[in-house]
Amino acid sequence: MSTSEKIKHFDSVAKDRDTWRRRGAYYHKELERYLRFLIPAGSSVLEIGCGTGATLAALNPSKGVGIDISPQMIGIARRERPHLRFEVGDMEALQIDEKFDYVLIEGTIGNVDDIQKAIKEMHKVCKPETRLIIVYYNYLWEPVLKLAEAVGLRMKHLLQHWLPLEDISNLLYLNDFEVVKKGYRCLMPVYVPLISAFFNKILANLPFFWKLSLCEVIIARPTGWRKPPEEVTCSVIIPCRNERGNIEQAVIRTPEMGARTELIFVEGHSGDGTLDECERVKATYPEKDITVLVQDGKGKGDAVRKGFDTAKNDVLMILDADLTVPPEDLPKFFKAIASGKGEFINGSRLVYQMEKEAMRFLNLLGNKFFSRAFTYLLEQRIKDTLCGTKVLWNEDYKRIQAGREYFGEFDPFGDFDLLFGAAKLNLKIVEIPIRYRERTYGSTQISRFRHGVLLLRMTFFALRKIKLI
Repeated sequence: MSTSEKIKHFDSVAKDRDTWRRRGAYYHKELERYLRFLIPAGSSVLEIGCGTGATLAALNPSKGVGIDISPQMIGIARRERPHLRFEVGDMEALQIDEKFDYVLIEGTIGNVDDIQKAIKEMHKVCKPETRLIIVYYNYLWEPVLKLAEAVGLRMKHLLQHWLPLEDISNLLYLNDFEVVKKGYRCLMPVYVPLISAFFNKILANLPFFWKLSLCEVIIARPTGWRKPPEEVTCSVIIPCRNERGNIEQAVIRTPEMGARTELIFVEGHSGDGTLDECERVKATYPEKDITVLVQDGKGKGDAVRKGFDTAKNDVLMILDADLTVPPEDLPKFFKAIASGKGEFINGSRLVYQMEKEAMRFLNLLGNKFFSRAFTYLLEQRIKDTLCGTKVLWNEDYKRIQAGREYFGEFDPFGDFDLLFGAAKLNLKIVEIPIRYRERTYGSTQISRFRHGVLLLRMTFFALRKIKLI
């Protein structure tokens, strides 16, 4: 179908577009609620194929721009939503010269003649950290939707391409986009009291049933690096409580990484002279960029946050002061994030054979359970949830920090706070296998049973806040 025929069609249905949305109010509200989970309020958002702009307005963007091929649709959008910007445009030949935090293509990818060309155009409006979100109809629903059109329950649509997730993923790959997550939403698009909630919150999250849902969702990012790797700077945060015997080794053994490396010790009110040792080591190695802080509260999570708030470099790393993760392994993490292989780099202690006393048996079982639970919850592979070594961009941490209220602040370790936040922002999570060593000084500060119960609480909390939304 020619472009002019498409414009004629969409212009002809423009005046009734909002009426049809009201008829399908439950479906649209459910989808908007999910999109608000994916796209934090106050983000800059470009919606391509925006129609009359209702979805874009529901996202509360700080800068919202909508593009549609139909002048009539854009005219209505400008009148109804003057606080947003709307332009007539074709996604196969974008004329906009701005970058956005999020680019949304909802329900329109099947109307495009050359989808591969259209996806290539998305690079014009994407930064390295931009998320491209594509929502489209599950091809299994084609006969149902066509029947709904025939009996007047759905607005007439043009002949569309019906693409499974794998085909869209392949087109993204061909155009230098990497899929971060993909899945399905909305098993029942009409409202039936209690039944709709059961279908969409419970059944739609179970294997087999989720593939029967109406919507396919793909979240992708541009491939490549954010900054030339040789220019990236690094901050290593080392929480330390009763770790006096490991402080100097942490300084000696931590390699220089990137353009600059700083070490930030965050001391946790130790009883063994750890703070004095941190100050002594700082004075002994003046050529090193070392900062010594004393945390205000308690727990590793509190120490990590204080260190992150002080850090002045591009990349943030956590190194546990017990040195069970060797500092010599940190360049692997730095290379992975600086080269663009991932945006949240998580250590995994569960790949290589461990030293005999490195991890107690019950701890090992707990880690394996939580790895399976969180792979399901976060929709990215997580083998080791509690490895202390985690690496992310400073700018991404600030976004996690800004959205922390969504999950709350009940994680004393800091691991889950960061994992949840990274998953909600759809950061690409990559794991680096490390060899987990025995302690050479001090004793573990983890209580298997008390902390295990707390982690179970976090798992169910994440189930409610991430899956059952």
